[in-house]
Amino acid sequence: MAQPRALPSLSETAAAAANWSQTLWAMVAVQFVMTMSFSMLTPIMPLFLPVLGVNSERAVDLWAGVLAGVTSFVAAFASPLWGRLADRHGRKLMLLRSSIAVGVFAGLMGAAGNVWQLFAYRALMGVFAGFSSTAIALVAGQAPEDRLGYALGWLSTGQLVGSLVGPLLGGGLADLTGSFRIPFFCTAATILVSSVYVWFGVHERFVAAAPGRGRRALLNNLIAVARSPGLLALFFVLLMAQFGVRTVQPVVTLYVKQMLGPRPDLATLSGIAFSITGAANVVAAPFLGNKSDVIGYRRVLLIALFGASLTTLPQAFTDSYWVFTALRFAVGLFIGGILPTANALVGRLVPRAQRGTIYGITSSAMFLGNSLGPLSGGAVAAAFGLRWVFLVTGAVLLANLLWVFYRVPEFRAPPA
Repeated sequence: MAQPRALPSLSETAAAAANWSQTLWAMVAVQFVMTMSFSMLTPIMPLFLPVLGVNSERAVDLWAGVLAGVTSFVAAFASPLWGRLADRHGRKLMLLRSSIAVGVFAGLMGAAGNVWQLFAYRALMGVFAGFSSTAIALVAGQAPEDRLGYALGWLSTGQLVGSLVGPLLGGGLADLTGSFRIPFFCTAATILVSSVYVWFGVHERFVAAAPGRGRRALLNNLIAVARSPGLLALFFVLLMAQFGVRTVQPVVTLYVKQMLGPRPDLATLSGIAFSITGAANVVAAPFLGNKSDVIGYRRVLLIALFGASLTTLPQAFTDSYWVFTALRFAVGLFIGGILPTANALVGRLVPRAQRGTIYGITSSAMFLGNSLGPLSGGAVAAAFGLRWVFLVTGAVLLANLLWVFYRVPEFRAPPA
């Protein structure tokens, strides 16, 4: 991997250490707003499809998975490039680029006239995506090494609180206005306003990575990840974790509808079923992120994956909305620790100046999981029924547990 062009002086390091918490809390707020805005669309997407001419139940199942997955699929290939540019030109600049693009395409999605236009806008959004991975790189570049789990745990909490509030707002707004388009326009406006806060409220002490020949430097970093047993294992952990989480998301609304039947508050109840997982994540993420700095990253990953597997499988066998919602809360208690812990371990394995590139590469794993999960969930639901999605998800989480147990090493700090 390329070496940093220059190391910060002792005075610069001391100043960065003094200001890192200010940067962290600003980014927690931004992450909350961005995730809240975008997750407003999640519970209403399957309900929006009939407005665009998709009417059969099987077609809705399939399109719900395709639309939920296409943005992340495209982003998986674009993310390493944006990560490399973040190391060269600054993570804050990449935050602005991503937020403005996502806001514009969210507005265009609300104006879509058919499902293919919606598909195209979501795919184009993926080209410019990468806000979360850039936010992780920015915070990981400012926080002290021994507080990475703590910092990324709180950053994840901002994201998770947004995922808690967003579906409630989106579902409630759709029920209140009787329109599935208005949440898209509200999402676009909120994201564009948040980009102004990024410009004025987020401060970055940036040290650029050494200049390299674009594609060749990126290829060298990809090869370095492939040759590093720890990073390669974590690449697959992130991919499988996101796959396991996202297979369920496009069918939650449909599963709630299957249990309750058509009713006027369906969007709101679906939003609650989405958000309750985020509520549990909020409780767990900072706690488990902080604990990972103390008891070990690998141990926390094993606990989180075991609990997530144990609480996902029973969701396939319940016909009670409230039992289902309780299980969604239970699984959220464990899922909340997976991503911040894995990302903290990634950060400990690479130099600060290269974290944008490496997080860009590992975020490709997350994007692939985000993409393949909904696509697989929609396909499984269309072919075998909604209950099988939860069984597949539980099996994937169990496989990830075994992968962590056998392949992920614990971080050991070098002797002082």
